[in-house]
Amino acid sequence: MDQGAVSVGPVFAVVLAALVLVAVVTVWIGRLGSGRGIATASARAVLQLGAVALLIAAVLRSWSASVGFITLMVLVAAVTSARRVSSLRLGWPVLAPIALGALPICVLVVASGTVPLTEVAVVPIAGILIGGAMTATSLAGRRALDELRDRHGEYEAALALGFLPREAALEICRPSAGRALVPALDQTRTVGLVTLPGAFVGVLLGGGPPVQAGATQLLVLVALLAVEAIAVAVTIELVSNGLLRRPNPPG
Repeated sequence: MDQGAVSVGPVFAVVLAALVLVAVVTVWIGRLGSGRGIATASARAVLQLGAVALLIAAVLRSWSASVGFITLMVLVAAVTSARRVSSLRLGWPVLAPIALGALPICVLVVASGTVPLTEVAVVPIAGILIGGAMTATSLAGRRALDELRDRHGEYEAALALGFLPREAALEICRPSAGRALVPALDQTRTVGLVTLPGAFVGVLLGGGPPVQAGATQLLVLVALLAVEAIAVAVTIELVSNGLLRRPNPPG
């Protein structure tokens, strides 16, 4: 077995089950909510990664299959973010910040020649960037809509002072939504000192030299900052223009 490879077998399954149990019990003891979400997310991860592991070889054989898989990732990210921010019926505009954040940056990175124009390189990079855009969109959207709900009186006061609806909404939600970039900023600031992120470890496990691993991770982190900044900016614009909203409360 490769010294850098994870050993897959009965012990691996037991360790995974134990980790899920620790998370569920901790949530229950700390009264942090229902542990069902952790158990469900873990089970979905097992099924989805198992399916991807079986399909990825076929996906990476042709550009048409790879493009189809990237499109699927964008759609799944949009559905997930829509549910987090609002609802599937009203949250569909989140497709815009996810696509506008991830896809142009991915094209830029590949077109520059920094990442080789091969399916095995483009699909993972696209997945990382789409995931970052999804997270930033969800955080920014939730924060912005929460602020507009909790500070509705200030929003109405701004309108009374002559602000346009978009300007009034931006004054309320922009500072809070902007904090959606904090996780990406913290990860970039502390990389190599606190964490060794996935791209770095992946290159090392694949047998690449440490310098190449560091360069790959640096590219991913800076690209993620650009992706998430675009996603947050577009999300705030959608909220401030009333295009991304939540269902009106009954009554």
